[in-house]
Amino acid sequence: MQVVETVDARKNVLKAGEAWNLFQDTETVYVGRGKKTAVFHPNGESKEERLKVSLGRTGNLRAPTLRVGKTLYVGYNDTMYEELLG
Repeated sequence: MQVVETVDARKNVLKAGEAWNLFQDTETVYVGRGKKTAVFHPNGESKEERLKVSLGRTGNLRAPTLRVGKTLYVGYNDTMYEELLG
């Protein structure tokens, strides 16, 4: 895996609208929250439901956020990243 772009989440904050735009060209979004992982598909859950899980307490997109092809990984969960990295 090669890193193409790195963005500092403290300097480039993504609010709900920008986060939603980021989701638009993905096939699957994995959101890690504590020990749980939520999985979203393009025509699955509502916009509000996806954003509720993907945004942190401050209303910003959870960090880290990683795009691998058409898949987006949001937030952190040990199991989620272990599966990604194999």
